[in-house]
Amino acid sequence: MQKPGVFAISAVAGMGGVGKTELAIKYAWEHEADYPGGICWLSARESKESNLAVEIVHFAQLYMKLKVPQNNLQGKLLNPTEQVAWCWQNWKPLEGLVLVILDDVTNLETCREFLPKGKRFCVLMTTRLRNLDTNIQEIPLDVLSPQEALELLTALVGEKLIQKELQTAKELCEWFGYLPLGLELIGRYLAKKPPHWTLAKMLQRLEEQRLEDEAINHCQQQTLSTAQRGVLAAFELSWLELNPMTQLVGKLLSLFAPDIFRWEWVESASSLLNLSSTEIETANQQLYDRHLIVWVEDKDTDVCYKIHPLIRKFLKVKLDADFEQADALKQQFCRVMVNDSKLVPQSPTQDVTLRVNTAVPHIVEAATRLNEWLKDEDFCYPFVALGRFYADQGIYHKAEYWYKQYLSVSQTRFGEEHIEVACSLNNLALLYCKQGRYIDAQPLFQRALELNERLSKEMYPYVATTLNNLGLLYCEQGRPFEAEPLFQKALAIREESLGKDHPEIATILNNLAYFYFSLDEYNKAKKLLEKALKIREKSIERNPVALAIILNNLAHIYEYQERYMKAKDLYNEALEIRTSFLGDKHLDVAQSLNNLGVVHAKQKRYEEAKFLLKQALEIFDKCVGDRHRYTVSTRASLSNICDDQS
Repeated sequence: MQKPGVFAISAVAGMGGVGKTELAIKYAWEHEADYPGGICWLSARESKESNLAVEIVHFAQLYMKLKVPQNNLQGKLLNPTEQVAWCWQNWKPLEGLVLVILDDVTNLETCREFLPKGKRFCVLMTTRLRNLDTNIQEIPLDVLSPQEALELLTALVGEKLIQKELQTAKELCEWFGYLPLGLELIGRYLAKKPPHWTLAKMLQRLEEQRLEDEAINHCQQQTLSTAQRGVLAAFELSWLELNPMTQLVGKLLSLFAPDIFRWEWVESASSLLNLSSTEIETANQQLYDRHLIVWVEDKDTDVCYKIHPLIRKFLKVKLDADFEQADALKQQFCRVMVNDSKLVPQSPTQDVTLRVNTAVPHIVEAATRLNEWLKDEDFCYPFVALGRFYADQGIYHKAEYWYKQYLSVSQTRFGEEHIEVACSLNNLALLYCKQGRYIDAQPLFQRALELNERLSKEMYPYVATTLNNLGLLYCEQGRPFEAEPLFQKALAIREESLGKDHPEIATILNNLAYFYFSLDEYNKAKKLLEKALKIREKSIERNPVALAIILNNLAHIYEYQERYMKAKDLYNEALEIRTSFLGDKHLDVAQSLNNLGVVHAKQKRYEEAKFLLKQALEIFDKCVGDRHRYTVSTRASLSNICDDQS
């Protein structure tokens, strides 16, 4: 396969099982040095839960560390096509060829508007479609040539056996339609057999198995090509040699999304099914030895696997036929994904975001196709995790989608009058607040509060949460006197239910301090923040990001009291924490840089101030857009410095 040239769009086209994705992976590995601008791997599979625009924005934010703006210079919300165009225009590094791989293109028209434009981008697709476009260089990969197939089989079973039964080996290659997956399966199968096994005997067994498959499941056979029927026969022979516990694990694997997965998830789900560690290890070995799972290298972990889409399809058939175990397997899969969902905090750190990135496609399976098997008490976690994951990266339209899904599915499952509905309203409102959409957020908070107060006792913790959030909203809207009674009531509820030293108390104290600060009552605000800081510092559930918020707010008070050295120390401490845990391009980091810059300016240290404010402005501009109040305020601070120096 030749390297695509500049402006080139190439497509590896062929039927399922031919090895298109594997070829693309191999090409990317072998030609990595040819693309100093990076290699961007995207799943182009069209589905209801994901789309290419989101994939591109997500990749740019997570791996390129780009902060994709939500609005244009006129303050108008950017649509997905415009956001994608911005990503391609601002790709980092800014020099060198970039290889963009679109894996499994099922509809070219839905992809076309998101393709990169420019001399530095080369696009490589894998697809089952043919005759895509006259401008796309098509690389047909339907099957191997007879000679290539024979060479692959030789590599798998050994030259001695091939030379002994050369004609039968050629017939075996033809029987599989020269499809690599079939040859891989049968090669691994033969490798486990004693020396007296012949290729002729193998071919006979395959013929018998295919006839049996056709008799048992005629409908399934109709959906497969001749070559794929051969793969199914090879799969069935391997399947019959697996022990019952390994077969159970194989059925479990069909529940994972068609992406890489961590083996630790399989171990967790299997242990919940009372499989021993020895049985799980045996299952891994048997599945791997027979090429039913493939080990893949992943930057986050060494123990990741994938399943060929055709094998996954066959495993799913096995799961659907197992009426006794199917429900239990689905329940345990959901439990494992719920446990991973619980790891996503309110403000995920860089490490958490990278780890969760691998889990996201599988959490999506739990939230959509399998949400019926989520327990009531676990129901919220996949939706909330997906919402937080996207919101923290600034992919607000995707976060909004999942929070709205949470609301909609909650209403369907539990009815309108349920605590889960109130929680989903609260989460959606919080997202709107983060975007500055206070008018949209207020009725949702109010509705959530009404539901919580009506459905639970007055001291119920959900009431306190919503009171606290609504109070913050009123402060942001310049309505502090409406906020104070809400904060006080939330504080009383939390202290009675959790005690006075719980981290949740620190959160409410911090917000109450914000109320006093807005009234210029700095001493009252300072006492509350110092109390909140002590709670956070001695808490077992140590949350560095939450600690940084209190440090930042306490520094703000010292700044207004003109105690600049103390303010700088606290701002620097908050900045260090935020940079360490959130990365150097995060919105919170920009806020710390801005605050430090303002303090330097007040001390007439203009060069240091300009350096810090320019860093903050760059992040604000990319995170929240040119017209956001953070961006406008920072630009005004820079302008004031220039005026003071003139």
